Amino acid sequence: MATVKIPKILLPDVEDLSAWSVIACDQFTSDEEYWRNLQAFVGDKPSTLNLIYPEIYLGYDTQEHIERINRNMRQYLSDGMFREMEGLIIVERTTQSGTRTGIVLAIDLEDYSFQKGSKALIRSTEATILERIPPRVQIRQNAPVELPHIMLLYDDRDGRVLSSVRRGNTLYDLDLNMGGGHVVGTQIQNPEEVVQSLMSLSDISECRAKYGCEERLLFAVGDGNHSLATAKTCWDNLKTTLSDEQRQNHPARYALVEVVNLHDKALKFEPIHRLIKTDKPNLFARGLNLGGEGRAVITSGGRRAAIRFPSNIPEGIRALDEYISSFLKKYGGTVDYVHGDDELVELSRRGVGVMLPAISKNHLFRLVIEGGNLPRKTFSMGDGNEKRYYIEAKAIR
Repeated sequence: MATVKIPKILLPDVEDLSAWSVIACDQFTSDEEYWRNLQAFVGDKPSTLNLIYPEIYLGYDTQEHIERINRNMRQYLSDGMFREMEGLIIVERTTQSGTRTGIVLAIDLEDYSFQKGSKALIRSTEATILERIPPRVQIRQNAPVELPHIMLLYDDRDGRVLSSVRRGNTLYDLDLNMGGGHVVGTQIQNPEEVVQSLMSLSDISECRAKYGCEERLLFAVGDGNHSLATAKTCWDNLKTTLSDEQRQNHPARYALVEVVNLHDKALKFEPIHRLIKTDKPNLFARGLNLGGEGRAVITSGGRRAAIRFPSNIPEGIRALDEYISSFLKKYGGTVDYVHGDDELVELSRRGVGVMLPAISKNHLFRLVIEGGNLPRKTFSMGDGNEKRYYIEAKAIR
C-alpha cells in the first residue's frame, strides 16, 4: 500500500468558521484563562472545541468528558455539519513568523513507528511517553472521526513538492480566534502528482545525497507525536479483529495529517521550556549544574539569570530532565512544558522555569537518522498560538 493516501476529508459546513476552528488540545496546558476565554468566545456555536479534550482538563471527569465528545461527534455528523471532499488541501497559515505552507493528506500507519531505533518511513522525533497513550486511546477508540493537529515534516531542499501543486477552489479562508493569525485552505487539482513528488523524497539516491547513507526517511513528526502514536496503537488493536481484506482499506489505518517542508521560511524551531511548579525554587536553582559551553536561562519570581548549558542541546535537555525528575521525586511538585519566553517568565512567578536554547531545524533529519528519538519536548515549531488549529476531520469508523 502507498505510504501517502489521498483521503476523503470532512470539511465544516457551518456559518462561523472562526468559532469552529480552535487550537490543538495540547497547548496552553498551564493557562486555564486561555481556555475559559475560548469557551466564552465559542459559546453555543458549532465548534471543534466540543470534539476535543483540552489536556489542561485531563483527569477531571475523564469518562464523562470522553462520552460527551463522542456524542457531539455523532450529533455533528447526523446534523450535516460536515461535507465530504476527496483530495488534498494546501494550507497557508499566516502568523507572526510569516506564512507557512502545508498539505493535508493521509498517511498509512503501517509505515509509521514511534519505537526508538525504528527504520520506518515515518518516525517520531522525540521519545514517546507510553503512559500518556492510554487516556488518548480511551478518547479515540470509540470516536467516529478524527481531527488532526499532527504536523509532519519533509526535507525538500529545492522546493519540488510545492512547485508541483496546481491550485483549485478555495475551501476556507478565515481569521483564527485567540490570536492564531489567518488560514486559507485550497483544493489541490493534481493530487496524484503531488503524492509522487513527495514520495520521491524517500528515494535511496536522494537520502544518500542528503544524509550520507541509504536509510530512507520520508516524514519526521513535528507536532502531535503522542496523538499519532495513539492512532497507531488504536489501529494495531483494531486490525487484529479484521480480515486481511478488511485491513487493506479500513479508514482507521490512515491518519489525517498536515505535512510541511522543513525548510519553509515561516517554520521556526523554538525551544520548549521547563516550568517546575515547586515551593522550593531557590533549592532547585542551587542544585542545577549542567555545565557546558552553551547557555540557558533560569527564571523565578520575574527575575532571570543565565546558566551554563551543554552545547549538544539534546544531551543537555536529557540531563536537565533527569535532574528535574530526581528533584520532584525528592521534594514533590510537578513539571509542565511551556512555549514562549514571556509566558514562562510570567508562569514562573509561582515556581521556577528553565528557558532553553533551540536546536537547528536543518539538523533534524540527520539527528533522527543517526541517534533515533530526541528527548521528549526538545523543540516546538513556533510559539503556542502558531500551532495547528482544528478544521478538517476524517472518518475512522
